[in-house]
Amino acid sequence: MQQRPETGTAPIHVRPYREEDAPVLARIFDRAVREGAASAYDATQRAAWAGAIDAPPEWCQRLSEEITLVAERDGQMAGFMTLGRDGFLDLAFVLPEAMGTGVAAALHDRVLAEAESRGLFRLTTEASHIARRFFIKQGWREMGEIQVDLGGTTLTSFSMEKRLRGAGVRRS
Repeated sequence: MQQRPETGTAPIHVRPYREEDAPVLARIFDRAVREGAASAYDATQRAAWAGAIDAPPEWCQRLSEEITLVAERDGQMAGFMTLGRDGFLDLAFVLPEAMGTGVAAALHDRVLAEAESRGLFRLTTEASHIARRFFIKQGWREMGEIQVDLGGTTLTSFSMEKRLRGAGVRRS
């Protein structure tokens, strides 16, 4: 599936995860947290968050057990999202230079299509400050603030939900 984002940029290709993607996705996660989240979290918080990633082979297993979608632009991975079979959107990360270029939106659209094809009627997530803004623009509803403890460092995130039309529930 290809989507053409803003004029003048290469199309975005969203595809299923492959096991050999894991190291690159780990780097995308790390850069998204350390660089992309710099405006919302301090250095200590970002270091704790980046350190929370599972080491291989747990990282590979985590990506394989969920519905993991990868976005590519110009043949290079630019972001990814994971969706649990229960409708929990676990990971949603794009490279800092890909923020605001349509990569996250392309991934989100594909996640919604996957969820609806599986008969899910509701998606949930725990979004960072930055992801929260994106999800609100995509029609998600904020349910409340969450304080996450990562080894003694507290991060604020937000419980969110999105109702899907596929199961007879009206979209909010």
